[in-house]
Order: sequence, then structure tokens, then C-alpha cells
Amino acid sequence: MARNVSDEEITTAMTTGITFKKAKLRKPQEEKVKTKAKKKTYITGLHGSGAAKKKADIRRRRANRHKGKS
Repeated sequence: MARNVSDEEITTAMTTGITFKKAKLRKPQEEKVKTKAKKKTYITGLHGSGAAKKKADIRRRRANRHKGKS
């Protein structure tokens, strides 16, 4: 399918030439939190659920497991 081009556009292209520009680089998008389990309140157990508080405690213990030993 050809594009209809005016005579003025053709003469401008012939006299001044056509400039091809480099494609713009896309910025990487920020990672989005997809599940509730990854949100801060759920990880820290602040939203009130007993299961979340227990999981937060387990995560805290796992993170601190080898910090005291050298």
C-alpha cells in the first residue's frame, strides 16, 4: 500500500534529502509488584494477618541467621 505524497514533499526530499534518525532507546520499566505477598506490609506482617506475621518472623530469622557468627 503506497502513501499518497504531494509534489511539494517530493521536491523537498529531492532538494534537501531525507534524514534517517537513530531509534530512541527505551528505558527499562520499573518492576511492578504483581502479588500481594511481595508488598511491604505483607512481608513485614503489618496488615494484621497471623500467617503474615509468622512468615515475617521466619524471614527475619533467616536474614539474621549468620550475622552473629564470624
